Amino acid sequence: MKTKALIAGIAGWFIPGLGHLYLKKYWRGLIFLVAIGLMCLLGIIMGGRIYPVQADNPLTLLAFLSDLGNGLLYLISRFLPVGLGEMERISFEFGSAYLAGAGLLNFLVAFDAWDIARGKKS
Repeated sequence: MKTKALIAGIAGWFIPGLGHLYLKKYWRGLIFLVAIGLMCLLGIIMGGRIYPVQADNPLTLLAFLSDLGNGLLYLISRFLPVGLGEMERISFEFGSAYLAGAGLLNFLVAFDAWDIARGKKS
């Protein structure tokens, strides 16, 4: 496996669009950074929850895997009081869905950067 592809994939997971910026796909990287960043910001503003790993419930395990796609935001949420979820807010479920959707989308973006670096896609 090419080192460049591995770096692009991990960088793209860690910060949305960073893998594309690393590969000099500046517009694509900037669009992904802004779009996924706004989804995460809206999810946090709406009081959404970033789920930690909980093996006792399969649905929270799936939520954890999707939230893990947020990369740096997920790591920050483990150490700072970010994404704790405010269940009393009307927008809690929508916020959690935005955060999960952003994570899943970021997985796809990171795999896209990985494919570009491998030469499988332009």
